[in-house]
Amino acid sequence: MIIAKSQKDLDKMREVGELIAEVRETLRAMIEPGISTLELNAVAEKMMRDAGAIPTFIGYKPHGMTPFPFAICASVNEAIVHGFSKDTPLKSGDIVSLDMAATYNGFVGDTAFTAPVGEVSDEAKQLIRVTEECLALAIEQCHPNKRVGDISWAVQSHADKYGYGIVRDYTGHGIGRAMHEAPQIPNHGRAGTKEKLRAGYCIAIEPMLNLGTEKTKTLEDKWTVVTEDGKVSAHAEHTIAITAEGPEILTLTKEQKLELRKEKASAA
Repeated sequence: MIIAKSQKDLDKMREVGELIAEVRETLRAMIEPGISTLELNAVAEKMMRDAGAIPTFIGYKPHGMTPFPFAICASVNEAIVHGFSKDTPLKSGDIVSLDMAATYNGFVGDTAFTAPVGEVSDEAKQLIRVTEECLALAIEQCHPNKRVGDISWAVQSHADKYGYGIVRDYTGHGIGRAMHEAPQIPNHGRAGTKEKLRAGYCIAIEPMLNLGTEKTKTLEDKWTVVTEDGKVSAHAEHTIAITAEGPEILTLTKEQKLELRKEKASAA
């Protein structure tokens, strides 16, 4: 069952969304050659706990798996999602995907991004850019009476132009009091199909695109998912509220929300 949120619920979703967005932007600014994902994880966990939030990923244990041990998923190069933080320094030419979630006042905010480390190849830059474009195009579909398939097709149709492998084994999801709620939001599909969107629904949309094959495999740690062919992958995610006025991106900082309002006002 898809759980619609009340206005009071949405206010709490906005609070946790801003909180995790601040964490995301702090980590984004820290990424450079020489830093480790373990250092980034420590900063993320401290920020969440200092704000009175719980790092949602720590101890997360789906389907009888071992509990996830970190506050963020840190996936480098060919790692797609669920990567473990390590003390290995990042080097110029790497790309790193950071996925993070916080629980605050009973609600969850979930967000992710992929960033270049130093100078990266043109094909890696394009992969990151197109993944972000897929997310933006998917968000444009988040209106009442549209369908989940419209979101999926927005991602697939854009990614297909570049021949990227669209990860099918992992999807976006509903979100609220739990990190994973109904419905699933695949990154491939047909427009006009699946569940109808209604005001009050909150979803996390997260395109995952591979430079090569869509096929994945899981490493011995039972968590880290990598591309089967060893080529790099990119990931982007926002938590979105479906409102009568259209999509509201919940995982933006106060400053980003202000900038977005200015852009909309100037375009009107």
